[in-house]
Amino acid sequence: MSWDPTQYLKFAGERLRPAIDLLDRVPLVAEADADIAVVDLGCGAGNLTPLMQLRWPQARHIGVDASATMLARAKQDYPTADFIEADIATWKPQKDLGGPVDLIYSNAALQWLDGHDTLIPGLLDGLKPGGWLAIQMPRNHGALSHTSIVDTIELGPWRAKLEPHLRRRPVAEPQAYWRMLHERTAALDIWESEYLQVLSGANPVAEFTKGTALKPFLDLLDEPERSAFEADYRNRIANAYQREADGRTLFPFRRLFILAQKPL
Repeated sequence: MSWDPTQYLKFAGERLRPAIDLLDRVPLVAEADADIAVVDLGCGAGNLTPLMQLRWPQARHIGVDASATMLARAKQDYPTADFIEADIATWKPQKDLGGPVDLIYSNAALQWLDGHDTLIPGLLDGLKPGGWLAIQMPRNHGALSHTSIVDTIELGPWRAKLEPHLRRRPVAEPQAYWRMLHERTAALDIWESEYLQVLSGANPVAEFTKGTALKPFLDLLDEPERSAFEADYRNRIANAYQREADGRTLFPFRRLFILAQKPL
C-alpha cells in the first residue's frame, strides 16, 4: 500500500493526541550522559520525532517505516534523526543498529500486520534488559466508520476483487495481549481509551478514514471503479455521522495501548 502524507496529516492533531498520551506514560529515564537509542517503529512522516527528541534529547532517534514517500517527508522535516526504510514486520535492531535498544515505540502501525501473537512478543527481543515496549493501535473496527467499509465492499460490484483483502478484526481484545505478554515482562499495563474527535469540514469521517483504513481498497481499484467505491462509502458515512447544530461532526474513536518492560 502506498501512503499519502498530505491526506494522512489532514487530521494530524487527532492522530497525534493518543501518540502523546502513550509517550507520556513511558517511564524510560536516562542520565544526561547515557548512551540510549529509541525507535519509532512505523514512524510514517516522522511527526512524533520532535516530541521524542524533546523527551530524550541525548538519545539516538531512529524511525523505521516501509513507505519511501513517508520517509522522504520525515527526512526533509527532521534531518537530525535517522530513518530506515524496512518492513516493520521483520525489522530487528540487532541487524541495522548493531544491538538492542532502550525503547521500541509504535503508534498506529502494528494494526496493519497479522500474527500479533508472535510479532509483539518478538519485539521484546529487540530491547535491552529493562527496556520498554510501547504500542498504540486503533481498535475502531466495530464502529460504523469501519463496518461501512465492509458493507461497501460486500454490497458492491467490486466484492470479488476486494473481499479477500478484508481484515475484519485486525486488533484483538485487550485480554489477548495480556495473555501473550504477562509471563514475558517485568511490568505490563494495557488499557483502552475512546477519544471523542470533533471534526470540521464536509464529510470529515470519510476524509479521516481515506488516509488510513479506506486507502488499501482505493489502491486496489482503477477508475471509474475507485470513484464509484469511494462515493458509495462516503454516502454511507455521511448518513452515519451527521453534523451537529454547529456544523461539526462527532467521531468517537477507540484505541488500545500496551506498555511493557523487558525483564532485567
